[in-house]
Amino acid sequence: MQRIKKLTAIILSILTLSSVCVFGSAFSAGASGTGAGLAEWALNAYYEGWSYVYGGSTPGAVDCSGLIYSYCGGERCGDPQLNTATERGSVSNGIPNVHGLGLWRPGHVGVYVGDGMEVDARGDAYDMCYESVYGSYSGWTYWFKLAAVSYPTNGWEKFNGDYYYYENGEYITNTSRTIGGTTYYFDSKGRSSKTPSDTSSNSSNNSSSNSSSSSNSSSQSKPTSWRNGSTGEEVKKIQNRLAELGYYTGAVDGNFGDATEKAYRAFQEAAGLTVDGIAGSDREVLYSDDAPYAPKVEETTASAEEKNSNEKKADEEEKSAIEFKSGDENDDVKAIQGKLAELKYFDVDPTGFYGDYTVQTVMNFQLANGLDATGIVDEETYKLLFSADAVVNPNPTEGTDEQSATTAVESGPVQMPLTTSPSELIIANEQNQSYADTATDVVKKTNKVTKKALSNSSSVIPSAATAEVKRTANIWLWFVLVAVILGALAAVFMLRDRKSNRYAKYCAKKKKHANFKAEVNTRW
Repeated sequence: MQRIKKLTAIILSILTLSSVCVFGSAFSAGASGTGAGLAEWALNAYYEGWSYVYGGSTPGAVDCSGLIYSYCGGERCGDPQLNTATERGSVSNGIPNVHGLGLWRPGHVGVYVGDGMEVDARGDAYDMCYESVYGSYSGWTYWFKLAAVSYPTNGWEKFNGDYYYYENGEYITNTSRTIGGTTYYFDSKGRSSKTPSDTSSNSSNNSSSNSSSSSNSSSQSKPTSWRNGSTGEEVKKIQNRLAELGYYTGAVDGNFGDATEKAYRAFQEAAGLTVDGIAGSDREVLYSDDAPYAPKVEETTASAEEKNSNEKKADEEEKSAIEFKSGDENDDVKAIQGKLAELKYFDVDPTGFYGDYTVQTVMNFQLANGLDATGIVDEETYKLLFSADAVVNPNPTEGTDEQSATTAVESGPVQMPLTTSPSELIIANEQNQSYADTATDVVKKTNKVTKKALSNSSSVIPSAATAEVKRTANIWLWFVLVAVILGALAAVFMLRDRKSNRYAKYCAKKKKHANFKAEVNTRW
């Protein structure tokens, strides 16, 4: 099926070329030999469903570089197309607003058609593809201006039925311009809201006489802006000037890299220009005598100190809002626990860790002092706690159940030794909150049930000595019961053996009698 498809594409290509020879150019590619023309040519290939044919460079059957070559000629393969480019840059740093740029990645090229989209002849399994430049498959490395294509610098350009306006080598977007007394609005894709009445400044018309769709060379446009990825003598000139002004300290090598872009952005900011890192028309300011020098190191240090001072003030203001809650651990928490202990709410040594026990004691303090029992030490609670108006715990025995529950939990999952201090037990408990919560609830409920049972009972709780006597009596009773059972079993087995012996003697006697009777009969 694939072979039939390719054969059909080749036949269609021959027929198409024949029709071009007879009737003229059948493929209207806008301004022939221009960036807009190449972009339209690529879109036309996609919409007509051209096939991918390795080594193909005729309409209807092309490979990746053949798609470009079939329109403008020039270099036949992708790498030479990149190497002879009049300008190029890194895709990762953005693509200029220019129709018909070439796109390159190792072993593959494509055509940029604007608005972040590209067309490329991808392979036998894909044929022509149209998708985002930043799609998961593409992985484009460089954009470049083809030597065989002329690109507009200023003026109107028609592409795919819409009009675009170029300034400094790129079409403008999201803005308006008054041109020839008429105001035009340009959307995010660069399309004009109106059809221009005069397109005499159309750069395509100015340059179309210098190029054609079948020529192997075209007029080369001179770059009007330089950005990250650009190279050349102008870049060296920019680097030298930036170094003179104190913005650039790197090598003057003609490569517009990250360091050069950073330096140019710093210059733009100091000069009050648009900070985009692109050296365009604002180079006039860069080369002028009024160009601002980079700030001195002392000024930079002072600015840094002022910044640190402001950050410190902000931190202090942020800390002014007092709040301590469960999970906090610091000296302030330890001071709070110490104050609670002084007021008879906290019965263990302060640990500095804000756990469940601390939450409970804070709630007790808040209840006793007429505050909302949140268990959180907010600014109001903190001020009252450390004031002379703080109320001492009216019932210091409160919280006994909670403490016993805490101790029970700590001696369980954590397995603390018997010599562990209460404060260490608190730390262990607060590091095992999941155990503590469950066990505390169980112990509390058990305590309540026990208290209720004791209050309803008129009996006296037996002493430890009484319990010991009862346990000893129970043990002796168990031994007696076991002895009786064993004696009964022994008696049963003895009776069974005795009966078996009697039966055996009976059988032996009977057999002996029978033998004697048989012997007597034999004799007689």
